[in-house]
Amino acid sequence: MKVLVIRFSSIGDIVLTTPVVRCLKKQLPGVEVHYLTKFAYRQIIEYNPYIDQKFYLKDDLNAVIKELKKQQYDFILDLHTSFRSLRVRLQLKRRSNTFNKLNIEKWLYVNFKWNLLPDVHIVDRYLEPARMLGVRNDGKGLDYFIPQKDIVTIDALPLTHLHGYIALVIGARHATKKLPLEKLRRLCNLLHFPIVLLGGPEDKQEGELIAKDDPIKIFNACGRFSLNQSASLVKQAKLVISHDTGLMHIAAAFRKKIISIWGNTVPEFGMYPYYGAAANNTVIVQVNGLSCRPCSKIGFEKCPKGHFKCMLLIDESEVAKLAEDL
Repeated sequence: MKVLVIRFSSIGDIVLTTPVVRCLKKQLPGVEVHYLTKFAYRQIIEYNPYIDQKFYLKDDLNAVIKELKKQQYDFILDLHTSFRSLRVRLQLKRRSNTFNKLNIEKWLYVNFKWNLLPDVHIVDRYLEPARMLGVRNDGKGLDYFIPQKDIVTIDALPLTHLHGYIALVIGARHATKKLPLEKLRRLCNLLHFPIVLLGGPEDKQEGELIAKDDPIKIFNACGRFSLNQSASLVKQAKLVISHDTGLMHIAAAFRKKIISIWGNTVPEFGMYPYYGAAANNTVIVQVNGLSCRPCSKIGFEKCPKGHFKCMLLIDESEVAKLAEDL
């Protein structure tokens, strides 16, 4: 049997599909598992031993479809459920199944605050379309594989961090999923441990402003390392504090202790840190009781109400106390 899994983006979503490819590979004798994603996210799956062949979309979907047609798949698992993934399925003309995005339920929650969403993590929803192949959740959580060349050795960090540090993920895809700069600075001031700031190149300048407050305690790694190298720093951290973002899910793949901070999105969407059958190792920090929350299933560049209470009302001292306890 040859199975194609489709998930084009983004970091967190792709990491959350890793139980699917592992269960396919380990539960179906002799199966070949192929994966289609965007070229920009190749690092996430490139070294996954449960994926036999990877296909990357750059700009030309027709060229990718032409390559996929040569494979003669037995089954397609569409875990993106978009017009683009539908086009792939229609062109390949193979038996397929899709996962339910629950867009109507999310829309009702965002617009009317009617929470009709099932209490089911998205990992189990990703696995649902594979049930017709006899695949079941093995309870082993998420996977993330770092190649040897991308492992960041501890001596690459300042001497103050050699005996352990907190990884603080300051980035997020949308501004309404992030603590504002001043609150991040206050949080770092309240944390009595060495800190490594993590984020992409777009977070580097903000990281420099935060690190300037205490350059001995705070090491700004934003934009200095690749995604896999940042994952290596997450893996070596004693504790991870993160917004609702991709590195949060990578931290869960390494079974790290996580303090997850939520703004305009909510854990009820089913994308909170996932540990499988292992003990839950996360603490969720959010402002409950806001009538405007959630205001989006993804996020905005600024608060649509103008007050940004979902983040401004987060108590940094509470987060620092949780870090101390953990």
